[in-house]
Amino acid sequence: QLAGRWFLVGVASRCSYLAEHSHRLEATAVTVTILAGQSLAISTFRKLDGMCWEIRQRYLPAQAHGRFLLKGRGYGNKVDVLVGETDHSSYAILYYQKGKSISVKLYGRTSQVSDAVVDKFEQSVRAVGLSEDVTFYFPTYGFCDSADEFHILDGELQI
Repeated sequence: QLAGRWFLVGVASRCSYLAEHSHRLEATAVTVTILAGQSLAISTFRKLDGMCWEIRQRYLPAQAHGRFLLKGRGYGNKVDVLVGETDHSSYAILYYQKGKSISVKLYGRTSQVSDAVVDKFEQSVRAVGLSEDVTFYFPTYGFCDSADEFHILDGELQI
């Protein structure tokens, strides 16, 4: 039910890179494909220096329903992913945990979501001890739909 196209609407994270570069956030679209074994193939499309890039990731199913594991390069470099709340048709709130660091992301089926969904997201952010000063919202225009063969990365996005 998570399959299809999503738009990254907001992120709450203590990531220093995000804080330092929040003025340069680019519209970000994500395509989710469900593979055999219930793993998720995630393709994230975003601009970097005016060029469209695709970042490909594989979320492996964990023991519990709605939980996934994103393995990075190197020992112990993994991110636990939890689908916190979704109605599958308009929004999804996901939690990403790497060690003691946690981030919350809001995705929408469209680039803008209702105020009620934004309120749910902000409640989720506060519930994990984050605040509005580390919450960032993404542009609602200028999306990439694809990237050429020279602008594809297999790997992980920082949380």
